[in-house]
Amino acid sequence: MRIDKLLANMGYGTRKEVKTLLKGGNVRINGNPEKSAKTHVNPEEDQVTVMGEEVEYKKYIYLMMNKPGDLISATEDANDMTVIDILQPEDQVFDPFPVGRLDKDTEGLLLITNDGQLNHRLTSPNKGVGKTYFAEIDGKVVEDDVKEFASGVTLDDGYKTKPGELIILKSDDVSEIELTISEGKFHQVKRMFEAVGKSVTYLKRIKVGTLELDEDLELGEYRELTDDEIGYLRGITNLESE
Repeated sequence: MRIDKLLANMGYGTRKEVKTLLKGGNVRINGNPEKSAKTHVNPEEDQVTVMGEEVEYKKYIYLMMNKPGDLISATEDANDMTVIDILQPEDQVFDPFPVGRLDKDTEGLLLITNDGQLNHRLTSPNKGVGKTYFAEIDGKVVEDDVKEFASGVTLDDGYKTKPGELIILKSDDVSEIELTISEGKFHQVKRMFEAVGKSVTYLKRIKVGTLELDEDLELGEYRELTDDEIGYLRGITNLESE
């Protein structure tokens, strides 16, 4: 990797700013001053320092966000703010993207990474990674709904969903539920309830697999995943063994 690309990716500035750093004699590779932006380094083997500080190379970034209900789950959008727009510049330089999508008005656990392989496996229905949602429902959710969800619900376009695990927390004119599904069709949770004559008035994702939304994260806040959390996600998608 070119030294200017490495340093830009690690948040030391734009390519232009990095070139200024290099020309100023502020960068060393394995202890030797380096002024050329075109010099190639092996970031996993070579020691790179900037003003005496060692550069810690990271290829991937893994973030957990508590998504607010006014952001688009996309890398960019012509009309609306996206979840990437609110990341700090030092995280944006990794060019991360949301894992799957949450509807604009849906809150809760959203994973963001630049690890394409993990993203693909977490969102693939074939891997069967469950996503759990808390929802408030306009209408009384009953045991017949639980049974119907467990066998798969036929949506408005004729598609029959994979089985979902529906847990009733409160059954009333406004019900509260938890629902775990392993696929992510467009507006799927909302359409599943519409299929049984009810509507979702509030929706929040609370878990991916058994990885729970960090309760300390306020809406719009995010943090890096721990090594154990990354290991868990790689494990449930069979990446850990590869």
